[in-house]
Parts: sequence; C-alpha cells; structure tokens
Amino acid sequence: MRWAVILFFVVVATLCLLPRRAAAISWEGVNKHIHHRFPAVMEITTGALAARLADSTRPPPLLLDARTPEEYAVSHLRGARLAPTPAAAQAILAGRPKGVEVVVYCSVGYRSAEVAAALQGAGYTAVRNLEGSIFQWANEGRTVYRGEGDGERPVGRVHPYNRRWGRLLHRDLWSWHGGE
Repeated sequence: MRWAVILFFVVVATLCLLPRRAAAISWEGVNKHIHHRFPAVMEITTGALAARLADSTRPPPLLLDARTPEEYAVSHLRGARLAPTPAAAQAILAGRPKGVEVVVYCSVGYRSAEVAAALQGAGYTAVRNLEGSIFQWANEGRTVYRGEGDGERPVGRVHPYNRRWGRLLHRDLWSWHGGE
C-alpha cells in the first residue's frame, strides 16, 4: 500500500512537471468567442468586403486597422488607416457623419471588435468588424499592401501577431518585420 501511495505521488508530480500544450486554437472557437463577447457588433465577411471594395458605383468604406504600428508596417488592407485604439479610431472619424461606412479589422477580429464596439457606443451606425480580419483575407489569397498613399505596394506577408495566434495564418505568409 505504501509503495502504491508513493507511486501515485510520483506519477502526479511527473504529470504536473510536463510542459502543457497550448490550447488548440481554431477559427470556429475564435469567432464564437468574438460573437459572444461583442454580440452587438455587426460583421462583414472577407468576401463581402472584397465585393464592396470592387464596387465602383459607391465610395469605399473607411478601413481602420486596429493592430499595432509594427503589424501595420508589415502589411495592411489597401487604403487602411492605423487605429490601434478606440481613441485613435474616434480621432480619425472626428468631423465625419455618424453614418459613415467603416470596416475595422485586426489579425483575427477580436481587437477590431473592441474598436467597433466603442465606435458604435459613440454613435457611429455603419461600423462593421471584418470577420477573420487580415489573417483570413490573406489566407484566401487576397492582396495586402505596405506603405502609405501613392507609395502603397502589394506584398505577400502579414505579421502573425505571435506564434499562438499565427497558427490561424498560413505559415508561408508570416513576417515579423517588413522583409519579404
């Protein structure tokens, strides 16, 4: 009996010391969490945004990138403005009508949902969060850009945010800095 108790404690101690694997991450789980945390935030799919941006009969929506300056510098959606915080987004929108069409994105959609919720709370009525954000956009083979204004040029890389969240971005698209 004594040996059984000792063996039990040795097994438990060994299991406690083994490195724990990070919880599996999936698009389904991420989207479910975002929808649960931000139920009032309206969304737009990557396909619907691509179609909307291709529609030359209407002005394009204002695109706000809710990632860090380092992520934005690697690549962003064409014409997007950097707005990593709700305050930055509100500063960009200052003086614009509350009905201005806005699409906010980040890496996977969580940070952008926070910004979109804050904008909705400030009275903006046509704000959408890009479902899957830039990771899904790039995973689907859509173009991302580097630079500003007339200096924007297509690139083939996206900042993966970190190794854990980067699992949702095709590995061949990863770039931690501005290099191709």
